[in-house]
Amino acid sequence: MKIFLLSVNGSLYSTQRLFNEASKMGHYIRIIDHTKCAILFDQNQPKILFNNEDITNFSDAIIPRIGASFTEHGLAIVNQFEKIGSYTIASSQGILLSRNKLFTMQHMVKNNIPIPKTLYTKDTLLLKEQLDLLEGEQCIIKFLEGTHGLGVMLAESKKSAISIIETMHVLNKPILIQEFIKESNGEDIRAYVVGDEVVASMKRSSNGKDFRSNVHRGGSTSAIEMTSEEKEIAVRTAQCLGLDVAGIDLIRSKNGPLVIEANSTAGLEGIEKATRVNVAGKIIKLIEEKRSN
Repeated sequence: MKIFLLSVNGSLYSTQRLFNEASKMGHYIRIIDHTKCAILFDQNQPKILFNNEDITNFSDAIIPRIGASFTEHGLAIVNQFEKIGSYTIASSQGILLSRNKLFTMQHMVKNNIPIPKTLYTKDTLLLKEQLDLLEGEQCIIKFLEGTHGLGVMLAESKKSAISIIETMHVLNKPILIQEFIKESNGEDIRAYVVGDEVVASMKRSSNGKDFRSNVHRGGSTSAIEMTSEEKEIAVRTAQCLGLDVAGIDLIRSKNGPLVIEANSTAGLEGIEKATRVNVAGKIIKLIEEKRSN
């Protein structure tokens, strides 16, 4: 197969692992910086150009590693590859849905995916009454877009939440307010979905100084065995968002597993090192299966 790996940095762990696994399996794989791609529209078929080289009909599949800083441009390039028939492990629509936390929540609820009770509002006059709809005094405040735990805050009281939310509204920063699941104890589960199964899963734990469990915020990781219910929810979440490959984050609550986030470009380093699973190889095998059908 001929595979394009869309990434702005060829030296990143995830990019290198996917490149090496595809090469090991005998496939031609090329790293393409999607920020250097352009689309030429004319009377015939539109062309995808990379540094002015026509790469339109050259790939069987693409692996999008679209960073948050280049979402709009990256989506345009992925969408154009889709239109010419290239298989992608993450659809442009799936990347869009997973990149915006409000879109993610709306789509998950529509598909009966369990989530923490979440509030989206712009009305500061009714804010106190609306916050009372969330259980507990503490709550989580999230920017609609953000990765690695950035843009996620813990309000220790409804009073402090109102102050933070009003400030965000003045700065024109749309947010979500989510109930704080105390029993999760600063831990969540990253489920790595490839196709119709969870191929690897790890527990992420906060460092005790920060409620966020993200590795980039100093959290620790360890392999964990998920329940069949948790695996089924993770796979359904990825599928309903249009992602054949995704990192799905869940927490365990007194009401069962709850999905808190979906990531269309989940990193491989943490999950592979914590679980010793060759996730990159499983992604390449999925592409082989999809292209052979």
